[in-house]
Amino acid sequence: MSTCTRKIAATALLLFATLPAFARDAGGADKPIAVQMYTLRNAGTLDNQLKIVHDAGVSAVETVGTQKVTAAELKQLLDKYSIKAISSHVQLADLRNDLDGVIAFNRAIGNTTLVVPYLAETERPTDAAGWTALGRELGEISKRVRAKGMRLAYHNHNFELVDFNGKTGLELLFAAAGPELETELDLAWVARAGYDPAAMLGKFKGRVFAVHAKDNAPKGHAEDEGGFAAVGQGVLDWKVILPAAAAAGVHWYIIEHDQPRDPALAIRTGADYLRQHLPASAHR
Repeated sequence: MSTCTRKIAATALLLFATLPAFARDAGGADKPIAVQMYTLRNAGTLDNQLKIVHDAGVSAVETVGTQKVTAAELKQLLDKYSIKAISSHVQLADLRNDLDGVIAFNRAIGNTTLVVPYLAETERPTDAAGWTALGRELGEISKRVRAKGMRLAYHNHNFELVDFNGKTGLELLFAAAGPELETELDLAWVARAGYDPAAMLGKFKGRVFAVHAKDNAPKGHAEDEGGFAAVGQGVLDWKVILPAAAAAGVHWYIIEHDQPRDPALAIRTGADYLRQHLPASAHR
């Protein structure tokens, strides 16, 4: 090998080594990884937040409502960074009171999945009958959403996982809702409620639109971050969870951290981990 050739080869290797992990991972670009924008709420302007997603090598997001901008403004920023909206967290009150407006906004940004993200304390059922009634209501909303070419999912915390004679509130809700309603399982909250995330995925096989991929720090650690950790950096057993998620038919793995000290780092760490560890069957 000539001296010139050796120099070219060395330069190429140096450039490759300095590329971010997602660029070096030739098989990672088509993996179904997204970012929940709530993670970035304190990371500057919306433009800056989407740039962080782009720079982490992720091309999909789950929005929070309207992100406090018009549909045209949001679509322009998404297009600027070649990012698509794959779902949106929409408050139950908005689904009840302005479903047509919610659908119009999301259709304008190219999104087709709406997710009930959280129930205020006044909205939370306190008994099995209440969870069943809420499930029936969400089932009816799901039918209306489906008729408009969209789908509805429900995102859990830990309060849905209270047991009522062998069934959790979450299970009662979905049993009453019917097949149109899908789930977005937040795996860290499932674990915090004392359940095995892999087993919970099995219970909802075939109707898991997405999982919120986040981790719990060891007890007593990361208290300034709500006790959460970046994916793969905490106590959840992802070597068991990820194959279980693929077997359950999960469509998207959405990176989230409720209280990140460094939002950009949490997203980069989570995206790199998922690109490296998602099974081949998780490709979209």
